[in-house]
Amino acid sequence: MKIFFKHIRFIIFLITFSPLILFAQKTTKVQLLNSNKLIGVKTDGKELNRLIGDVILKHDSTIFYCDSAYLYKGTNNFEAFSNVHIIVNDSVEIFGDILNYNGNSRIAELFYNVKLIDNKATLTTEHLFYNRNTKIAFYNTGGKIVDKENQLTSVIGYYYTSQKEFFFKDSVVLINPDYIMNSDTLMYNTETETSYFYGPTTIIGDEDSIYCEDGWYDTQFNITRLKKNLFIQHNEQIITGDTIYYDKTKGYGLAINNVVLIDTLQDVVVKGNLAEYQKNKGFAFVTDSALAITIDNNDSLFLHADTLKIVFDTAHKAKILFAYNKAKFYREDIQGLCDSLVYNFKDSTITLYNEPVLWSDSNQLTADSIKIVIANNEIDTMVLFNSSFIISRDDTATFNQIKGKNMVAYFTDNELKKITVDGNSQTIYFVREENGELIGINKAVSSKMLIFLENKQMKTITYIDFPKETLFPEKDLSPKDIILKGFKWLEEKRPRNKMEIFYW
Repeated sequence: MKIFFKHIRFIIFLITFSPLILFAQKTTKVQLLNSNKLIGVKTDGKELNRLIGDVILKHDSTIFYCDSAYLYKGTNNFEAFSNVHIIVNDSVEIFGDILNYNGNSRIAELFYNVKLIDNKATLTTEHLFYNRNTKIAFYNTGGKIVDKENQLTSVIGYYYTSQKEFFFKDSVVLINPDYIMNSDTLMYNTETETSYFYGPTTIIGDEDSIYCEDGWYDTQFNITRLKKNLFIQHNEQIITGDTIYYDKTKGYGLAINNVVLIDTLQDVVVKGNLAEYQKNKGFAFVTDSALAITIDNNDSLFLHADTLKIVFDTAHKAKILFAYNKAKFYREDIQGLCDSLVYNFKDSTITLYNEPVLWSDSNQLTADSIKIVIANNEIDTMVLFNSSFIISRDDTATFNQIKGKNMVAYFTDNELKKITVDGNSQTIYFVREENGELIGINKAVSSKMLIFLENKQMKTITYIDFPKETLFPEKDLSPKDIILKGFKWLEEKRPRNKMEIFYW
């Protein structure tokens, strides 16, 4: 940025002090090519020729037309009035009402109804300087640039006619059929139709609004790169990050570092350091410290995985969230981990795959896969598929256990109240007096079971189809007899707060 403004200051220097350049140039005289009438006049001690009607003047290769003019003798200067027309070269022409021209410095100053036209853009203003040495036009009282699709206004403006580039400063407004841009400083190339903006900038479209302080936008190919304090809003979705690249035609976007995606309709926030967006394919993914937050006033859920993928519906609303590789989440009433996870926004279900583990209060739940159903932002049911296992600690060394093929756990007010077990049901339960004294250890098998809990403890167990139940004294069972096959106590992996989801 410092280099950029050094360049601008240098351009201003060239315009302001351009007579110094003449030491390296050959000075030529202004030539009179035509005038219907010539009158010699002396005023204020100055001799001049008053030219009237179809006036044509020439300086080097530049031709000047006007209705009348004052050609000052001995100074190489002239003033032109009415229908002023300058042909700078094959592609640049300038029009105005009044012209002051210095043939030695080669600077033209035009007033009122000024218009500069090149092949691709037209500049209009009330006061314009044009330096033939540097081939730069300058205004500082407000101007407007128009090309085939864009209209741009600013207080200060420079036009580099050789490079076909405009530089604008102060109250810059660019109007395009698809958006309106307001900026502090902007450069625009008429050949590439690309805008470069610096300082506080807003871009407002039909469905999008953008804020940033550095970037460029190719209006011809609808490609943009934004950075520095950037903020983008698309309907109910917001994105921020250090740098964003977006190709509107392809519907492809890339965001880098400190990326935040917010869906205010679904109350979801996704963060990471690398995000890719495929609008036409209807998805986006986030990696590198990826974090998803489903917002709830009472209890938000925080989810981390190597990669988070969001799938959108046809209305571009978040439909499904996928978490791949080492997914781990935390909510005050439930925590979990698995290799991959799917969150369905439509029916508020979370499905965990590949060695999932869930913790709720004092309970640990495992299975081949687990489906969590949430209703009114509270856990409603958990469905465990194949190799289902529920463990809760009885004391520091013993555990109550429920095992079966499939299970359904039912919750009320986020507390586990009922469990149904279907297929190869087994339990180990430590039966105690109200004072906590151990009565015995209950071991049971059955085809099916129905278990009710109260105050987070088993209250009743109903065995269905071919039950077998025995209450053993503690002394009759060895340590291996009070552990069901497949038992794994994984408390050390349980996240205790939202920061621990980043540690596997």
